[in-house]
Amino acid sequence: MIETKYTAPSAEFLEQRKLKRHAGVWQLWALGVGAVISGDFFGWNFGLAAGGFGGMIVALTIVTVMYAGLCLSVAEMAAALPHTGGAYSFARSAMGPWGGYVTGLAENMEYILTPAVIVVGIGGYLGAIFETSKNFEPVWWLICYAVFVALNVWGVELSFRFSLVITLAALVALVVYWVSVAPQFDLARYATPYFPKGVAGFWACLPFALWFYLAIEQLPLAAEESHDPVVDIPKGLSWGLTTLVVCAFLTLTLGSGSAPGAAAIAKSNEPLFLGFVAAYGNSASSKVLAVVACIGLIASFHTILFAYGRQIYSLSRAGYFPVWLSTTHSVRKTPHRALVAGAVMGFSAALGMHYAPHDSPVGAILLNMAVFGAVIAYVLQMASFLLLRHRFPALVRPYRSPLGRAGAWVSGVIALVTLGTLFGNAEYVKGVYGAVVWFVLGLIWFALYARHRLILSPEEEFARAQRGEL
Repeated sequence: MIETKYTAPSAEFLEQRKLKRHAGVWQLWALGVGAVISGDFFGWNFGLAAGGFGGMIVALTIVTVMYAGLCLSVAEMAAALPHTGGAYSFARSAMGPWGGYVTGLAENMEYILTPAVIVVGIGGYLGAIFETSKNFEPVWWLICYAVFVALNVWGVELSFRFSLVITLAALVALVVYWVSVAPQFDLARYATPYFPKGVAGFWACLPFALWFYLAIEQLPLAAEESHDPVVDIPKGLSWGLTTLVVCAFLTLTLGSGSAPGAAAIAKSNEPLFLGFVAAYGNSASSKVLAVVACIGLIASFHTILFAYGRQIYSLSRAGYFPVWLSTTHSVRKTPHRALVAGAVMGFSAALGMHYAPHDSPVGAILLNMAVFGAVIAYVLQMASFLLLRHRFPALVRPYRSPLGRAGAWVSGVIALVTLGTLFGNAEYVKGVYGAVVWFVLGLIWFALYARHRLILSPEEEFARAQRGEL
């Protein structure tokens, strides 16, 4: 079960899988912030039902500490191993092929399911704006996938430029929201009781608080499309996390204390729209502002499609996933097959949950499934950081995490605890069991087939050289 077999790639194989360098530090900052900013527009609000405002603020504080340790550790590894593989390549160097694949599989689930969550939010906002029925929402989802997959396929230059513009627009939209709801802000009136399920209710809030930051760690996936990944990826990660921390605490506090009330916000697929309606009435102006709010979801949707495209590409190029998925467009040099495949899987997951018999919000179920993959990947990335520090002290590290091993330990433990909380919420646990089945099927694929057909991609060659396997 442990043995793996490799073949060397031909020059033609590598030529068919070329990427194009374009990104600088600001494009990377936008990629990181843009991938996550939807967490301020949709998803976090379900945590108010799980544990109230008090539970959410405690949970947000905890996950902020976790992401500080995670991002700084990832920044160190990304500067030392600047490959498109990201988390998979870190784990491959630290723990071998099995460790690399399990980490990559968990991250793949995160990046496939995250846009599925976001597109449900986009459908909710568009449905509220155009007053379409709930049965029409899958049509909005399909339109979004078609448009933004095409945009990502068109070219990396356009993708990065659009990410920068749409991310800045999303931040402006948040500022407009904060200013709009601030005059009616009253936590004591709209967000009490703070701990409706007791002080310990914050445990159930952890997955939803995590949504404010989920996917910021995807920046290393742009390593082979960045001009100077060794310098720019650590900067992009640290600047991006700082931006998101400010946004998360402002959105949670002002949103929970806004006029619609935390109880109404907790059930909504368009929580910011409720705030605009409370501030301006259900008028044309509030609908225009809802369109503005939708920008944040679009920013994340677009950038997460970029992330899963590169993640599938890197695992496919190394033979962990079917190799035909890693072929890049002959002219655009973008991983078009990986982008389409990920869209089909994400849309299918959202559609399946939409029509499945249950009483829970589709977005909340998919969110818990995405968090399942994310926290497994986080635990394994922190283990990779610790193992790389221990086993390869001479590895050139242009950037070193100021939190060191302690930051990685704390981050890994919080991620592990969050994983446990996913199985304690009866409302969403069936979706998590579905994610477990997906994960197990992925392990079976590697055990029975893929491990015998690995390819010496750049990530694999680097890892094997470091580990003395060549």
